[in-house]
Amino acid sequence: MSERSAVQNPMLKYASEIGWAYVPRKQALQHRGGDTGLYFNDILQAQLIKLNAGIITPERAAEILRQLNLLNANIEGNREALAWMRGEKAIFVSEQNRDRNIKLIDFENPENNIFQVTDEWRHKSVAFGNRADVVFLINGIPVTIAETKNAGKSDGLAEGIDQLRRYHRETPEIFTSAQIFEVTQLFDFYYGLTWAANRKNIFNWKDEQSGNYEQKVKAFFERDRFLTVLKNYILFLTENDTLTKVILRQHQIRAIEKVCDRIQDPHKRRGLVWHTQGSGKTLTMITIAALLLRGNTSEKPTILMLVDRNELEGQLTKKIAAYGITTYKIANSKRELRDIFASDYRGLVVSMIHKFDDIPANLNTRSSITVLVDEAHRTTGGDLGNYLMAALPNATYIGFTGTPIDKLSEGEGTFKVFGTDDPQGYLDKYSIAESIIDGTTVKLNYAIASSELCIDRETLEREFLNLSTSEGVNDIEELNAILDQAIALKELLKAPKRIDKIAAAVAKHFTENVEPMGFKAFMVTVDREACMFYKQALDKYLPPEYSRVVYSPSPKDSPEMKAYYLTEDQEKQLRKDFIDKSKQPKILIVTEKLLTGFDAPILYSLYLDKPMRDHVLLQAIARVNRPYEDESGQVKPFGFVLDFVGIFERLSKALAFDDDEVSSVIQNIDVLKALFEVYIKDNTQAYLPLTKGWDDKAKEQAVEYFDDKSVREKFFKFFKQLQNLYDILSPDAFLRPYMDDYQALAELYASIRNAYSTNPYVDRELTSKTKELLRQHTDITHLELPNEIKALTVEGLEALKASGSSDVVKVLNLRKLLAITVQLEGESKPFLWSIGDRAEKVNEAYETRQLTAQEALIEYEKLLREAAEANEQREKLNIDENTFAIYTALKLVTDDLSVNQAKAINTIFLKFPDFSWDDTSKARLRTELYIVLRPIVGASKMIPATDTLLNLKRI
Repeated sequence: MSERSAVQNPMLKYASEIGWAYVPRKQALQHRGGDTGLYFNDILQAQLIKLNAGIITPERAAEILRQLNLLNANIEGNREALAWMRGEKAIFVSEQNRDRNIKLIDFENPENNIFQVTDEWRHKSVAFGNRADVVFLINGIPVTIAETKNAGKSDGLAEGIDQLRRYHRETPEIFTSAQIFEVTQLFDFYYGLTWAANRKNIFNWKDEQSGNYEQKVKAFFERDRFLTVLKNYILFLTENDTLTKVILRQHQIRAIEKVCDRIQDPHKRRGLVWHTQGSGKTLTMITIAALLLRGNTSEKPTILMLVDRNELEGQLTKKIAAYGITTYKIANSKRELRDIFASDYRGLVVSMIHKFDDIPANLNTRSSITVLVDEAHRTTGGDLGNYLMAALPNATYIGFTGTPIDKLSEGEGTFKVFGTDDPQGYLDKYSIAESIIDGTTVKLNYAIASSELCIDRETLEREFLNLSTSEGVNDIEELNAILDQAIALKELLKAPKRIDKIAAAVAKHFTENVEPMGFKAFMVTVDREACMFYKQALDKYLPPEYSRVVYSPSPKDSPEMKAYYLTEDQEKQLRKDFIDKSKQPKILIVTEKLLTGFDAPILYSLYLDKPMRDHVLLQAIARVNRPYEDESGQVKPFGFVLDFVGIFERLSKALAFDDDEVSSVIQNIDVLKALFEVYIKDNTQAYLPLTKGWDDKAKEQAVEYFDDKSVREKFFKFFKQLQNLYDILSPDAFLRPYMDDYQALAELYASIRNAYSTNPYVDRELTSKTKELLRQHTDITHLELPNEIKALTVEGLEALKASGSSDVVKVLNLRKLLAITVQLEGESKPFLWSIGDRAEKVNEAYETRQLTAQEALIEYEKLLREAAEANEQREKLNIDENTFAIYTALKLVTDDLSVNQAKAINTIFLKFPDFSWDDTSKARLRTELYIVLRPIVGASKMIPATDTLLNLKRI
C-alpha cells in the first residue's frame, strides 16, 4: 500500500471529519494564485473584512495581505506572522484617527473561522521546488504542515524530518506563517516547531491510544485544542541574543490546565506540580501567570512568582516579555515586597522567598492571589514558609519541584505543604522515567575515576556524607557553607599533585571520548580557587582556548583570581559560544555559576570534583541530560558524569530518593560495557559470517541474505543500538577484543544500507567515531554493490546483464540507478517522471513479494532501456527537455509527428505559464492545443492527446 493511500489520504479524511474542509489541489492553486502563493488570498481577504467589520475595507484587506507577503521567510518573519494571527498587530484607521488591532483569527468564537486542509502543496522558489504532503489552514493562512511516510519505512520519521529541514533551506517561504509541523508513518505521530526543527523540539504525540492513527489525528487537529495551542502555547524567546522558538509540551499543558482549574476551585488552596529537571517548569509557571492575567474574571488577580536568584538574574524577564507581559514588579527588597502587597497591587510580582523574612501577618487577605513557588522544596523549611503563608493567608499556593520524594523526609516538606488537597500528594507529575521515554531528557551514565584520583573515603564520609546537615541539601549556597567547614576535605581536593593528575585525565578523556562526538564538557570544582587551579593545570594538557573559568567576583580575591573575571557582556558571549559546536571554549570550569538554569544541550560530559548530594547533585547532573542533535545527524545518546570524588560509590546515599527514580536518572557505565559484550557475543552469529571477505561473491551473499525486508530492518535496529554503545565507550581498553568484529559489522551495515537505498551513498546513519573507524580501515569500494553501474546507458545495462551477478543484485543495481537518475534529472527532463513512477511501482511489488527477483529484473530492464534510449534520441534530435517530453508523449498516440510540430506545441505552452492553476489560462491553452493537434492525431484522439500533454510534469 502506498504512502498516499495508507497515511496521507486517511489524514485528510479524519481531518475533514472533525471540521477541516478538504480543498482539492487545483482549487488550492487557484486560491493561492499559483505555486509561489503563500496564502489562500481570496479567503483571507474575505475573513479580514468579516472579522473586523467597520474597520477593514477591501483596500485595507489588500494592504494587510501585501504586508503578510512581505514577511521575511525566517524565524523573525514567523514570529511576526504569529503576532498577526494573535491580533497583536495594528493598522491606522484614519476615520477614527487611531491604531486598531486587527483580528485574523477569532479565538473566542471558533465557529467564525474557516478551517481547511489541502495536499500536495507545491512551492516554487527561484532555485528550488518542493512539495509538502498536507497543509492545514485557518482563514486562508497555513498554520501547520504534515509530512506523511509509508508505515513500512523503518526510517520514515527521520526521512520526514530531514525533508522538512531541507524545505527550510530550499523553500523557506513554505514556513512563513506555518507554526507547527507533524511527521507520521501511521504508527508514530511526532510534532515540532517550524524554524526549530532540532531534536529537542520534536515530540511524540502520546496522549492517545498507541497505534490508533485515527484518534491521534483527530485529537491533535481538534479545532478548539489547536486554536488554544496557537494562541497560548507557542513562544519566541531570545537566548544569548539568538531568537528561538518553543512549544509547550503535553505535560506542561496538562499541568497548566490543572493549575488554572485548581485556582478557580473555592474549596482547594494547594497544589504541587512535580515535573522533573529539564522539563520546562519556569515556562509552565509563566504561562499560568499570563493566562490568569488575561482571564475574563471580574477581579483582576495578583500573581506572585517566587524564584531562585539564578532564575531572577538569568532569562526570566525575557521569558515574561515573550508572553506580552510588559508591566510587572520585581521586589528587590523586603520593604518593596511589603509595599506591593500592602498597596493591593494587581498584576505579576516576582520575588525570592527570603524577602518574606519577618513580614507581617495578614498583609493582604484577598483570595484572588496566586503564589507560584519554583523549587518548592526550598521554601518549606524554617520560618520563611510560615511567614509567607501567614502574610497571604487566603492565597492559592502552587508549588513546583523537580526533585523526587526524599527518602529522608518522605511524607513531610514539599509534599505535606503543597500536596494536602490531593490524595496522591501532588496535582500533576511528570517523572524522570517519562521524560526519558519522551526524549525530553536523555539517560545518564557515570563512571568513577581510578582510586588514586578519588579522595580518601574516610575523610569524605566524616566531613560530608555522614553529616546530618548535608542530608537533603537544597541549594548550592547551603552546600558551599557545609564544604567551607570541611577543612581537611578541601585540602585533599585542592592538593596540587592531585589536580595535575586529574587535569591530565580530563584532557585525555575529553580529546579521546567526547571531542570526536562533537560535544562539550563541564569541569565542576569544589570552590572558586579550585576553578583557577584547574584552569592552570588544564592549560598544560590542552590548548588554552579549550577551557574558560566562570565564577562570580569577590572583594577578597587575589590579583591572580581576578585575572579570570568576566564582564557581564563577556559571560553573555561565552554562554553563546559554548552552545555553538564550531566555537571555543569546549570545557567550562565552574563551581556554582551555570550549575542551575544554564541550558546547553551540547553539554555531554560533567567532570565532578565537588562533593554533592541529593537536590544539588540532581540539579548539577541534570546539566548533561538535555537531548541534542547536530546538523550532521550526530545524536547525543546519553549524558555522562565522570566522578573524581567517589560520590557515586554510594549512589543510594548520594541521591536519597525513591529507588525507581534514582535508577531512571543514572547508571554505571559498566552496565553498558556488559551490554556491549552481550551484543557482540550473543547477537552476531548470523551476521559475522557475512563479513568474511569483500569480493563480489561475498558481497552478493550478504546482499541476498538481507533480501527479506524484516531481516534487514532487524539488523539495522541491532547495529544502531550497538553503535550507540560503541560511541559512548570508545576509546576504552575494554573494547580491544571486540574491535575487529565491530569494524566488520559497521562495514556490513554501511554496505547493506547502500545496497538497499535508492539514494546516493551517504554515511549519515553512522556516528562520527564509526565513520572515522571505517575511513581508516575500509576501502570505499567495499560499500558498493557488486558490478555497480553509475551511468544510465544501454552499454551499462548490457555489461550488468553479462556480469554473472545474481538477479537480486541486478535488481538492486537497476532500481538504485533509475531512482537516482529520476531524483537528480527529473526536474530538467520531464519524460523521466513517468519512468520514475513506474519504477516505484515495480519496487513496491518486489518488496511485498508480488514480483520475483527475475520478474522485477525484466521490468527494470525495460524502464532503463527506455530511459537510456530516450536520452540518446533527444541528443540526436537536438531539442530541449520540454519539447522532447511533448514529442515522446505524442509518439505514443501517433507516428505522424515531426520535431518541428513538437517545438510548435511547446511554444504554445510557454504562452500560458499559469495554466496549472488558472482555469482561464488552461481553457485557452486547451483550445489552442485542439487546433494544432486535430490535424496531427485526428478528431477522435485530439482530446485524450491534449489531456496527456496537460498532465505532463513540467519545470
